[in-house]
Amino acid sequence: MPHAARPTVTLHDVAAAAGVSISTASRVLGGSARKVAPEYEARVLAAAAALRYTADASARAMKRAGDAITLVADDLTTPSMGMIVAAMEREARTVGAFVTVSSTMGAPERQIETVRLLRALRPRALVLTSNRFRADPLEERLSKELRAYEREGGRVVIVGETDGAFDSIGFDNHGAGRLAGAHIAATGHRRVAIFGGRREFGNMSARVAGFVEGLQAGGVDERDIRILWCEISRQGGFDAARLLADERLDGRDAVLAANDTIAIGAMSAFRAAGIGIPADVSVTGVDDIQLAADVTPRLTTVALPLADTGTESIRLALAPAPAPRRLRVEGHLVIRESTRSR
Repeated sequence: MPHAARPTVTLHDVAAAAGVSISTASRVLGGSARKVAPEYEARVLAAAAALRYTADASARAMKRAGDAITLVADDLTTPSMGMIVAAMEREARTVGAFVTVSSTMGAPERQIETVRLLRALRPRALVLTSNRFRADPLEERLSKELRAYEREGGRVVIVGETDGAFDSIGFDNHGAGRLAGAHIAATGHRRVAIFGGRREFGNMSARVAGFVEGLQAGGVDERDIRILWCEISRQGGFDAARLLADERLDGRDAVLAANDTIAIGAMSAFRAAGIGIPADVSVTGVDDIQLAADVTPRLTTVALPLADTGTESIRLALAPAPAPRRLRVEGHLVIRESTRSR
């Protein structure tokens, strides 16, 4: 004979068994940030265990989805992205929201699929970071998904350059490169190597163009500027520097790296090859991640307002406007011990 189905236990049943209000039971079992007196919490948990109460997790998740701000990032493993995410989380908590994250490694197809899936979960807002958000066919498909999400009541903010009709915060990558290049030229360096990251990434190519402009404005001959493209990682910087070290620096007295992570990898390779920094070669970066001030020698870099950008992305996401807002943030030069005058 089949067993009779066990009656569904409701939150009301738990509250009644514990002798507390439904709202108190809900706060205990729903993980609310509002505190409940320990004695009431113990009674609720005991009653829930005795009645074998199981919360409707899917319903709770759907309710909470409206509090979520989802970050869709190219790469969550970089120190600069870590600074942005931390600032986003701090700002979101001030308004009772929370941040979830997803990485697409900058692949347009993966971005499109991720946004399509997120539309079904209905987060409160989407913040996308991208190094190459442009109006080509794949990006137009992504823009179509984002516009549909906004029509459904969501909000979109792009951290990076975009041709789309969305709120955005862009870094002045060309200006950051120009600052670093001008500093190297002004301190007497005349034969310079640039470790440029990946050419197809818009932020990297903009920084490289800025490096070249700043160097030339300061009197460095174009023929004395050598560009080495590399992976945007510590290993990429290490490999580029090892190549240069094997050539006895090719006569170069300075390296401009497209970000701090590349620069730190390069410094490690130079040290391993017995090349002094800055005695033999000056090294600079861009971003001003925390490690830039902790390595030896400390890294000269162009500081970008990464944390402020994370904070502002949340504010834009939570404050609708009748027309897209375009913010642009600039960096400033931070001179440390990895560079010296020639």
